[in-house]
Amino acid sequence: MENTHTTDSKRRPALGRGIESLLGPRVPSGLAAAVPTAGVVGAVSASAAVEANGKPLEIALDQIDRNPNQTRTAFDETKLSELAQSITATGVVQPVVVRERPGGRYDLIMGERRWRASRIAGKPTIPAIVRQVSDEQAMEMTIVENLQRADLNPMEQARAYARLSAEFKMTQEQMAQRTGKDRASVSNFLRLLKLPESVQQLVERGELSFGHARALLAVDSPALLATVTAAILAKSMSVRQTEALIHGLLNPEQKQKKAASAAPPQDPNVRAAEEQMQRRLGLRVEISDKGGKGTVAIQYSNVDEFDAILSALGE
Repeated sequence: MENTHTTDSKRRPALGRGIESLLGPRVPSGLAAAVPTAGVVGAVSASAAVEANGKPLEIALDQIDRNPNQTRTAFDETKLSELAQSITATGVVQPVVVRERPGGRYDLIMGERRWRASRIAGKPTIPAIVRQVSDEQAMEMTIVENLQRADLNPMEQARAYARLSAEFKMTQEQMAQRTGKDRASVSNFLRLLKLPESVQQLVERGELSFGHARALLAVDSPALLATVTAAILAKSMSVRQTEALIHGLLNPEQKQKKAASAAPPQDPNVRAAEEQMQRRLGLRVEISDKGGKGTVAIQYSNVDEFDAILSALGE
């Protein structure tokens, strides 16, 4: 019988193979609570213990240093406080992931929110999985984990994708596969980096949405871009309104032609006939008349309304 495990292992690329293949099988959430909290495990013994049983270890928080490759720049203090309260009540359900450094220290790879919240909660230790990974693998794991989360702001996502492209030479298709996104989304986020820094800051602060930012990419003139941005903020314009404004500013001739070709005012008698038919049928009626000739359009949305039309026509 063929050894399927060996076959699958050969197919895995050396780098960029996804978080789970780098971390190994997921640890059931209940294991964290079963690990003793007394004492702090040293660097050498920690590695040996993890390899032996695959369980998370309790490591002192003050032995873990913040991830130098963290792409997240903003942490919601309210949500951190809520997470800290949960950790106080029930502990950390999902272990963080760290890697060993000389001198008994650890670099945080994944789980900064849990690490920060545990410090707020006053916890001396945190359940952690220790992994032996290279600088490159640790950086990729951090960036991919962040991109798989839903609460990164658009600019943080754009910069994370840019790092994957610059530092790992990943194509947009490869980045989409690693993060579970579609390639068009990856491309749209990367394009945000073409916006001026002032606009990027508005997006990062949440004053402009991703949709607003994507619409603004169509504006090449810095002066026009500033005008449109100011209008969005002053009038609290929706994305659709923004797109319409930009289209009108970039295509003034089309706007003039549309205004010139607008339909003439409707004849009062035709309008009265429309209203009379709508009252009788209870349906939307449109009459197009030109010199005594035209069409009558009656809109219905189900079979019952169609039967009502037939009944009114005496059928």
